[in-house]
Amino acid sequence: MSTIDTAPQRSEQQGDCPVLEGRHLVKEYPVGARTGLLRRQQTMRAVDDVSIRLTSGRVTALVGQSGSGKSTLGRMLARLIPATSGQILLEGREVPAKEGSDHRRYVGDVQLTLQDPFASLNPLRRISYTLGRAVRIHQDARGQQAVHQRSLELLERVGLVPAEKYLDRFPHELSGGERQRVSFARALAASPKVLIADEPVSMLDVTIRREMLDLIDSLRRDEALAVLYITHDLGSARRYSDDVMVMHRGRVVESGPSGSVIDDPQDEYTRRLLAAAPDPAARRS
Repeated sequence: MSTIDTAPQRSEQQGDCPVLEGRHLVKEYPVGARTGLLRRQQTMRAVDDVSIRLTSGRVTALVGQSGSGKSTLGRMLARLIPATSGQILLEGREVPAKEGSDHRRYVGDVQLTLQDPFASLNPLRRISYTLGRAVRIHQDARGQQAVHQRSLELLERVGLVPAEKYLDRFPHELSGGERQRVSFARALAASPKVLIADEPVSMLDVTIRREMLDLIDSLRRDEALAVLYITHDLGSARRYSDDVMVMHRGRVVESGPSGSVIDDPQDEYTRRLLAAAPDPAARRS
């Protein structure tokens, strides 16, 4: 079994129970192989018996190269794709992966932001529509003025100020960093308990990556979010996460508190990742 326990060493009365938990998660995809005139059905395991616990106010970094299974795991936890087997529990309760009030509550409590925010924003709609729709769906905001005010608050929360000037813009009129901030604002409209950030800075300029990671850090602290930070960069994981899970070929090869994993890696794959991504703090002048 591949497991990471991201809960801090506190009693349950202090709130160390996981907000989101995955148990023995497996994701298989069918692949075909031709043998003469016959076609034999085979499967490929993208995620192979992985367990994970995410706790309020803590960041877990899920690290691995492309194809390691980390994004697949994130999408299973967000319920965008079904697990082949295993359990997903929100606050100790398993929620069926189908339509219904429990499922709708789940997708509000567990929000996913993607690597390319432009692909997730409607290019034909202004930011006011994107945020306003999220506010109407997830919050009890009635009337145009209430929706407008809440949209302004969300933009200000993610550092887009003055907020008024952003509401009337289209996605193509924003920089990559600004689009990613809008993506975070839309996620916050649901008042989530868990934020899954899938490669949130890999498409951004180096100069603004730290700003976005600082934003994630402030969100988990101020909003008490449980954050899963999916990345290929152990350097940023060193600085911004409490716990690290290293994935390779669908399995977890190493996991634990960030300091232990990064300062004293036990697995050769972890050592290679670390050598390829030195601590960003060391590059500062």
